[in-house]
Amino acid sequence: MQSLPTQEVQTQAIQETKIKYCLYARKSTESEERQVLSIDSQVKEMLQIAERDGLEIVEIRRESHSAKDSAQRPVFNELIEDIKRERFNGILTWAPDRLSRNAGDLGTLVDLMDQKLLVEIRTYGQHFKNSPNEKFLLMMLGSQAKLENDN
Repeated sequence: MQSLPTQEVQTQAIQETKIKYCLYARKSTESEERQVLSIDSQVKEMLQIAERDGLEIVEIRRESHSAKDSAQRPVFNELIEDIKRERFNGILTWAPDRLSRNAGDLGTLVDLMDQKLLVEIRTYGQHFKNSPNEKFLLMMLGSQAKLENDN
């Protein structure tokens, strides 16, 4: 009997984990014309994806707050604490920059993945799981959002 490589075993275990998502929708407090999609529009789009893909959404959280500085968003901070308490193990959101536009919050999300408390972040067009390549891509997209803020 041939044994599976460690990465394959980890991937298989993650796939078998039941993911309980929190749908997180955020817009900055900046002017409306700069916003890509309103909070209600984000929720509507992501609910359609959840229905299509059979995702279990435990709760929907909305926040109007800039993500420029780390640990400054009350709703996001509660979401992080609820992941640590294992109430959720997945996040469904419109885009990676809805979760973080700063290094601190981005690091927190990746740390939660490393601790196996956060199994998946799913966005409109991408999935991020606890694999080196997917975490790297998530960090690159978060860093790009930070660069946009800094500029």
